[in-house]
Amino acid sequence: MDNKNNKTKPLAKKKRILKGVIFSLKMQKTAVVKVDRLKFHSKYKTRFKRSRKLKAHFDKGEYKVGDKVIIEETRPLSREKRWKIKSLVHKS
Repeated sequence: MDNKNNKTKPLAKKKRILKGVIFSLKMQKTAVVKVDRLKFHSKYKTRFKRSRKLKAHFDKGEYKVGDKVIIEETRPLSREKRWKIKSLVHKS
């Protein structure tokens, strides 16, 4: 048996899904989405908020600033875009 011809495909990596708020729509087909998360401080035993802004791709102009959306990880679309808007959760 020759293992060179019997190559197995690597398993597909699970795509990350995050929930955030549209922060800016000043680019074409690109939205800046602000994603918040709560962290726990080990010394002071309190929770605090950390946020980051991710650039997400969309095709149609149906979103507005303040809309809550779900974004999904995708292949690199440009230098900074690695996410796409999957669905709208709540309109502003």
